[in-house]
Amino acid sequence: MTEAHHSLIERLAKHLSRPVDELTRARARLHLLDWLACVAGARQSAVAKLFTGAQGSVINKASFLGNILEMDDVHRTALLHPGPVIWPTALDGLGDDMAALLDAAVRGYEAMVCIGETLDAYHYANWHPTATAGAFGAAATEASRTGCDVGQTAHALALAGSVTGGFWQMRHEDVTAKQWHVAHAIKTGMSAAFYARHGLTGPRFILEGQQGLYAAMTRSPKPLGLTDAWRIHEVSFKPWAACRHAHPVIDAAQELRAAGALTPPYFVETYADAITFCDRPNPATETDAKFSLQHAVAVVADGRDATPADFTLAAIAALAPLRAQVSVREDPAFTRRYPAHFGARVNGLELIDTRGDPERPVREADTVAKLRTLVAWGGLADVEADRALEVALQGNDVTAVSRMLEDWLG
Repeated sequence: MTEAHHSLIERLAKHLSRPVDELTRARARLHLLDWLACVAGARQSAVAKLFTGAQGSVINKASFLGNILEMDDVHRTALLHPGPVIWPTALDGLGDDMAALLDAAVRGYEAMVCIGETLDAYHYANWHPTATAGAFGAAATEASRTGCDVGQTAHALALAGSVTGGFWQMRHEDVTAKQWHVAHAIKTGMSAAFYARHGLTGPRFILEGQQGLYAAMTRSPKPLGLTDAWRIHEVSFKPWAACRHAHPVIDAAQELRAAGALTPPYFVETYADAITFCDRPNPATETDAKFSLQHAVAVVADGRDATPADFTLAAIAALAPLRAQVSVREDPAFTRRYPAHFGARVNGLELIDTRGDPERPVREADTVAKLRTLVAWGGLADVEADRALEVALQGNDVTAVSRMLEDWLG
């Protein structure tokens, strides 16, 4: 069969079979550390408390916690969060060495980003891409971790894609379906890889076929981008405990504050999706506050640093007067640059890319500082941050990661 007759899924499966280099493994370790920080910070959340004393693996519990704080890593043009899906999948089986785990994760990030990037604005308006593309990412991770060949990997991806999806309706209600979406993507992808490894087959043209994903979920799908470099290097880290669409506003407000120029009233201009997702002048819940541009500006104007403590019910009440001084509108110029660039303007100060993006990368020291903040927020001793640093950045024992999670969540 010629390359032209290969389906997109088959091309992706072959692309994933490349060896992973040491520089990319090192990058994956940073993303593992970042995910562990998010889990540590969420261990006292309402969702975590649902699992107190519950049966089941600690990895299953952790799969619900990686995106609670809205600090999980993000890929801009794919508009999704790979870490909460990929790391629980990679860690689910014991006995792997760290190199195998990192390689599996890198391939999971690759599949999730590559497919997520093909989804269009219509899809993002209705579907949750972390769920849609997440099942493919989990399938790729599990297929790599368990030694699937290229053909089996293609079938794992196809099987996962045949049942993927997740609606945004959960944004409009005070529910925890977003966490369920992540857990469901993990289980779907892992199951698909298991059955593909044992001979079950999936539709080769699940993406581009006449009744495939693109026909059902998109209007103008984009080309599948298979580049020489691993896509994990494009994934952004999130410094602040808010929706990614609020980060450019936080960034610009912090720059103004540092210059002594953040004064009321506050005028915010940004791209259309930021308005759609985060124009919430009167947040009523912690989740609302994390999805509120008005609250984001108020947090910074009050001298805070946009940590989890700044989005609690107490903070929502305290910052109401400042939120009332924030106005928000779309600037079409920002919308045209999006999603390649997430930009905003606050009181005339414009930023096109934000901290944590590849153009403005955070340092390893920043990721470590984030870890220590979230370990403390989660009620753990600082020594647990040192432990996470050791197992994630230097360690080669996968079971040490699982033991640490067991101590945190068991």
